[in-house]
Amino acid sequence: MKLNSIFGFLMLFAFCFASCANQPEPKPTTQQPMISTSLNSATLDTATFGAGCFWCVEAVFQQLEGVVSVASGYSGGKVANPTYKEVCTGNTGHAEVCQIVYDPKVVSYKDLLQAFWLSHDPTTLNRQGNDVGTQYRSVIFYHNQAQQLLAEQIKKELDAAHAYPNPIVTEIAPMGTFYKAEDYHQNYYNENGEQPYCQFVVKPKVEKFQKVFKDKLKQKP
Repeated sequence: MKLNSIFGFLMLFAFCFASCANQPEPKPTTQQPMISTSLNSATLDTATFGAGCFWCVEAVFQQLEGVVSVASGYSGGKVANPTYKEVCTGNTGHAEVCQIVYDPKVVSYKDLLQAFWLSHDPTTLNRQGNDVGTQYRSVIFYHNQAQQLLAEQIKKELDAAHAYPNPIVTEIAPMGTFYKAEDYHQNYYNENGEQPYCQFVVKPKVEKFQKVFKDKLKQKP
């Protein structure tokens, strides 16, 4: 067997067992800027989604024009101030989520919902690929009644249209406390893109997303 074939096989083997929780703790990150001072925070809105590993969710939503900031964290659980290790046990009840601050004049909540449902598999209960557990559940935490009604409406429409081979299992629940994740989780893909999980899991999702939403992406400088 040729050396490059052996290397490819080993990389594929490693990927088969790769999961968000099993990745080594990376170097300290340079966090992305939060809300720009040039924007009036009163005109901005917030959305919170869980769609598997928050590294993937963050990397996808950072691409959208109108998204001001994306913070990875935990929500929906029963333990105050949980750590990543605690959440990964599945015993805290929290989901890995991203809290997205956006400008509704540029990108609508409906646009964000579309990005949410198309960027992961909402039909697999408590699982995205090799990431398994309630912390990886598909969930929408709504911040107001308008978000709730729109999320429930679109979920029903997608199921009625058989948009997926199986029924959507996405949880739709009121937003509770959001606990921001440890610093090294913030801006993860941009800071650690060379890691195997980023190369084999996050990068393909980002590239697929960029093709589907090419007209709604941030313009590169």
